[in-house]
Amino acid sequence: MGSDSETERKEKKKTVINISPIAKPLVGKKLCKRTLKLVRRATENKCVKRGVKEVVKSIRRGNKGLCIIAGNISPIDVITHLPILCEENDIPYVYVPSKEDLATAGVTKRPTCCVLVMTKPAKGELDEQQKEKLLSEYKEVTAEVSELASTIF
Repeated sequence: MGSDSETERKEKKKTVINISPIAKPLVGKKLCKRTLKLVRRATENKCVKRGVKEVVKSIRRGNKGLCIIAGNISPIDVITHLPILCEENDIPYVYVPSKEDLATAGVTKRPTCCVLVMTKPAKGELDEQQKEKLLSEYKEVTAEVSELASTIF
C-alpha cells in the first residue's frame, strides 16, 4: 500500500530511454514537443520523408529541410552517416529521445529512425494558410535547433 508518489516513481523508472552517445544536439522537453508538433503538421501536409533510405535519397537529390533523428536507435551504425550527410548539405539536424514518439508524431505505428521535414510537399501544392503556418513553425524550430547546435559545437 504505497502512496501516490511511489507509484509515480515506478512509472518514471519505466520510461528511461537508452540514448546513444552520438545523439548531440539532443533537444530538451520543450523543444522536443515543438519539434514533434512540427513533424505532425508536416505529415498532415505530406511534407515529410520517413526512414533512413527515404531521407538519404531526398538529401542526395538536393531537397532541403530539417532532419530529425531518434536518439535511441540500436545498432547505432544505422544512423551514424546521417549527421555527416546533413552537414555536407547544410541541413540542420537534431536528435529526439525516442523513435516511438517520432513515429507517433509522423502518424505511423512503426518506430521511425529519422524524418526529414520539408517546407513544400513532394507532389502538389499547399493552401496559402497551411503553407504559412508550416513555414512559420518550421522557421521557429529551425532557429532554435541551430542555436542549440551552436552552443554544443
